[in-house]
Parts: sequence; C-alpha cells; structure tokens
Amino acid sequence: MMLIDKLAWIEIRDKKILSTRSKGKDTYYIPGGKREAGESDHQALIREIQEELSVTLAPETLEYLATFQAQAHGHAPGVKVKMQCYKGSCIGDIVANNEIEEVVWLSYSDRNLVSPVDKLIFDWLKQQYLID
Repeated sequence: MMLIDKLAWIEIRDKKILSTRSKGKDTYYIPGGKREAGESDHQALIREIQEELSVTLAPETLEYLATFQAQAHGHAPGVKVKMQCYKGSCIGDIVANNEIEEVVWLSYSDRNLVSPVDKLIFDWLKQQYLID
C-alpha cells in the first residue's frame, strides 16, 4: 500500500467549511498539501495555505484536530491518503491563488462534491456539530 501524507487547514465559518477546487478539477478539497523536505507540520501548512489562498496562518494559533485516512482520489486502488488536520487563525483575505481556481464554503449537504478523505472529515465535523 502506498500512503500520501498530507496536511489540511480546517476553517469553519457560519457552520460551513472552506474548500477549494484546483484548475481543471471537478472535485473540492480542503486546503493544504504535502511537506517539503525538512518542514514541520506547521511550516508546511503555513506555506501551502499562503501559496493556495494568499493568507498567512498565525503559527501560535495552529491546533491539531485529528487524522483521517481513505482511498486517494484519482489514484489507483490501494493508494491511500492520510490527512492530518489543523485549525488556526489567518491573517489577510482568502483569495484563490496559483493552482486554485475556486474557493467555496461547503455544508454537509455538499459532501458528495469532495474527495473520499474529505468525506470522512465532513462526517467527523458534523458529529462534532461544527458544520450543518
């Protein structure tokens, strides 16, 4: 089994979760990405969110939430993605940048629009009464 190790920023406003769609894709993903060599979780997440959404995460506010694992969307069977989720405050206005074409706020009823691992995250957030 191959495992893709990723980080995600969970940002919730008005009981909806921030999600993004990359150029040429039809599925939404919770923003985040992979570590580069030598990066900590916080460093990688701050860099990825800056690149994707043009905002800076405040390092002192980053807090680990949970880890989820599922089949990786668009990959061969058996390729899994492990998503370590963090919440934290951002500085600036969220704007799609680089490969991100669209920024949206999704509710639980939009669950069918997201990747398999994000579906697990949506389920967990709903159970925690964080999204509607």
